[in-house]
Amino acid sequence: MTGDGKFNIASEKHGESTVLRPEGDVDMSRSSTLRSALREALGDKPSRLVVDLAKVEYMDSSGLATLVEAARNARTQKVPLVLCGLTTKVRAVFEIARLHQFFEIADTASAAIEG
Repeated sequence: MTGDGKFNIASEKHGESTVLRPEGDVDMSRSSTLRSALREALGDKPSRLVVDLAKVEYMDSSGLATLVEAARNARTQKVPLVLCGLTTKVRAVFEIARLHQFFEIADTASAAIEG
């Protein structure tokens, strides 16, 4: 687990897949922590990278940019990156930015892992 006390990211292995579970708001001051966790997870070459956003109540444009960067890196490495557990507020941010069309989004972590 990495984080600053108010923002933590748990990392779990599920077979060949990795699930990252950020907890807390993802804003400019915390997006670098998320970026580092995503890069580290991709460095382990998982068969699938799942980002469970169920405990993220707020995400600003820097959080979105961090996830877009991770998705591009994942595509380069041919690793499916799947988001899941989006809260109503976070889902709205993705829809406003039309990023719900860019990302694969599942309802739950289990659905995301199963693909």
